[in-house]
This record gives sequence, C-alpha cells and structure tokens, in this order.
Amino acid sequence: MWWHRNRRPLRVRSWIVLVAALGAFSLVGCSDNSGDEMAQKAHPEKKNKQSQQAIPIAVTTATEGSIASYYSATATLEAEKEAQVLARITGVVKSLLAEEGDLVSKGDPLLLIENDEYRFRVEQATANTVNLRSRYERLEQMVAEELATEEEIQASRSDLASAEAEEGLARLSLSYTTVVAPFSGRITQRLVNVGHNVTNSEPLFVMADFDPLLAKVHVPSREFKRLQKDQTVELVLDSNGTRLNGHIKLISPVIDPTSGTIKITVELPDYPQGTRPGEFAQVQIVTEKRDNATLVLRAAVLTDKGESVVYVPVSSDEALKAERRIVEVGFTDDLHVQILSGLKPGDTVVIKGQRSLKHGAVVKILEESGN
Repeated sequence: MWWHRNRRPLRVRSWIVLVAALGAFSLVGCSDNSGDEMAQKAHPEKKNKQSQQAIPIAVTTATEGSIASYYSATATLEAEKEAQVLARITGVVKSLLAEEGDLVSKGDPLLLIENDEYRFRVEQATANTVNLRSRYERLEQMVAEELATEEEIQASRSDLASAEAEEGLARLSLSYTTVVAPFSGRITQRLVNVGHNVTNSEPLFVMADFDPLLAKVHVPSREFKRLQKDQTVELVLDSNGTRLNGHIKLISPVIDPTSGTIKITVELPDYPQGTRPGEFAQVQIVTEKRDNATLVLRAAVLTDKGESVVYVPVSSDEALKAERRIVEVGFTDDLHVQILSGLKPGDTVVIKGQRSLKHGAVVKILEESGN
C-alpha cells in the first residue's frame, strides 16, 4: 500500500516539468519573430530593394529632323527604248557581226546579207542612167540647132529621171544588205543564223537601250496633286537590296477609270553594273514631307492595348524608374517614328528592354545609343 500511494505523485511531477519546458520554448520562438517584424517596420526600404531588382535597359534621345510619308509599290524595270531590227530585203545571211549581250552604237553593222544580186542591179541601173543622160544631152544640142522637137526633149528628160530613181532604189537595196543598229544599245536577242534565208520585214535582232532604265507605277489619284515632274524617287532592288535614286519623268494626264490610278514613269539614270530590265524594285514616292519633327527610333514605340507607348527613365526616391508614357505617332519610315505628342526633342526613351517593363519598374541604364 505504501509504494502504491507514493508512485502517483512522481508521475504528476514529470508532466509538470515537460509542460514548463514547452512553454519556455514557445516564448523564445515568439521573441525571435517579433524581433524580425520590428526590424522590417524600422527599415521598410531594405525589404523593397531586396524584393525588386533593377532591369537593365538601353536608351536613346528623341531628336528633331525631317520625315516623309511614302507611296510604295512594286515595279518592273524596263529599258527606255526596245525594238526589233528587221530585214529590209530578201536574201541569205552571209555573216554575223554582233552577238547577244554586245553593246553597239547607232550605225554599227550587225549582219551581212549576200549582195551579189543587188550589186548587179546597181550596175545595170547605173548603165541605163548613163545612156539616158547621154541621149538627153544630145537632144538638148539638137533642140538648140532646131533638129529636135520640144516633145522629144521632154520625153528624154522623163526617161532620165526614171532611170535615176531606179538607180537610187538599187543602191538603197544594196545598202540594206548590211544591217546596222538603229540606235545605241545592247543586243538582247539574235534571231537568225548564218545561211538563213531571210525575207523582207523578218526580225533579225532585238535591241534595248539600258540607259536610262524606267519603272512604271500606278499611284492612286488622290496623290496626284502631291506629285511633280522631276521629283526624287527612292528605289530598292529586290535582288540585292541596293538603294537607288530616280526621278519622275512622266505623269500621265488621265486617270485609269478601272483602277482610279495615274501612271507614273520613273527614270533611273544611275544603277549598279549588272542591273537589267525585268528586275523587280520597290518604288517609294514621297507624298508629303514634314520638317522640325520630333523623331525616335522605331524600336522605342510599343503598341499596348491599342495605344502607342514609350518608356522614359525618370529619377524617383534615389532610384531610376520606368515611366509608361502614351504618345501620338505621325509618319514612319525605315528607322524613325514621328511623335506628335507625348515627347519632345531631348527626352530620353528606352529602346532595349522595354518589353519587360511596367510603369514604376526600377531600371538601370547599360547602354546609350545615338540616332
């Protein structure tokens, strides 16, 4: 009985020690957490700087300059002059004096046709003319001596004129046996070979004058008043991206009723060697130019929810932050955008890293680019 009564008090004392230990541990934990909360309340900027890292960006400066609007179209380059060289007599091709790709001048021989028959015709016509001229001269003396009548001398004069005309035609036909270039240019096609029996009006060559080249585009009629003869035009060759300058040579006086457009002929006087008719080019015609415009690089302008926006770095609370700014844009070219409102020349805008930005984001400038 004695040990049984004394065993229960020992078990109670053990539970009391365990509860006291747990209570002390809880007090220590509460004391540590409250210390951290007090530190954060005393230094809130430390927590913000730790949780928000600066986003690296590149910037540039808005400038003042000129920008234009363009009407763009694709055109095929054409030779200013292109023509078939035709045979003007019948005969057999004796020799070729020019080949495809050759550059020739006006009057240069291109081809020879067998001419024996035509030379004999000239000799025959010449002999006939000589005989009739001698007869006419004798009759003139006889009329002076009253040995021939006026009717005889008139008939002789008519026969001589006819013979001289026949001789001229014979010599002209002989000259056609040498085919010559009708203008300066390049041979683009040769259509006959040696031994070919050509007929009158048969094509022998195709020639083209590559200097200058032309591009014909059709511009909407609403742009008609903005176009002027000799106005500068920009062209970009599709083959290699080369940029060239031309000018408006002709403006059609009529509007195409089907398309409502006006045909514009652009002359290209200078171009790289190797450029040929048939090549495609992008033609850009200036329709309006604006000076003293506020310009930024195209990369600076973003479209967000239907609005044009840029980001501008501004100093705030000893940090550099991004300011989202809505802008109104005007003309756009290959490099720049015109800003009508929201920026002024000299303002700094973000051109790299802006797609990761939100209004108020902390940023750091790593690069400054020029325009």
